[in-house]
Amino acid sequence: MTRRLLAYFSSDAVQPGDRLPPERQLALTLGVGRSAVREALAALEILGVVNVRPGSGTYLRGRASELLPQTLSWGLLINTPQTEELIGVRHGLEVQAARLAAQSATPELLDEMEQQLLTMEGSTGDYETFVAADMRFHQAVALASQNALISDLLQTVRSLIRVWVERSMHDSAHAQLAVKDHRALFEAISAGDADQAAAAMNIHMESALQRLSKYLDRD
Repeated sequence: MTRRLLAYFSSDAVQPGDRLPPERQLALTLGVGRSAVREALAALEILGVVNVRPGSGTYLRGRASELLPQTLSWGLLINTPQTEELIGVRHGLEVQAARLAAQSATPELLDEMEQQLLTMEGSTGDYETFVAADMRFHQAVALASQNALISDLLQTVRSLIRVWVERSMHDSAHAQLAVKDHRALFEAISAGDADQAAAAMNIHMESALQRLSKYLDRD
């Protein structure tokens, strides 16, 4: 299904920057169920091909043929040593994104962070929903940095280490700790305190690294 959507995006039916048709219409066009379309769009959001804007819709970020090679070429790096390096790269980028977000976040992106945080708080036992909300929270922080390069790099790195994040988030204690980290981060960004936002993100990344390291050591 994901490949069929990519083929559709590569046609003249939709242009970069366009809002995609509703899931129902895409399902009818492609002759599949809405759930299949929804799952495929979620995968393409992770890869950075589409951009979900809450309250607005889903938009094509660029030509699939232009976006995918950059993302997939990083897949050559994926083994334990390189995954650890990617996690380190993400750490630095996330801290800088948080610092910039505290200085530049718009009210709309602050609302998005808060909504995803509330979703996380309400789904500490539903790990699939929790991880998705976690990802969208960090996407909002990156967008709030107003630095497109940081946002794009983080999108790529997160897509490659997502499987490890999902493996590490397996009990409510970890989820509750992550909620605490995100709440501290959100409050610092909302207050416009760049140093505190960077410090809060650093603490969160250190905590996440400890969880991830246990799974990297096993594989």
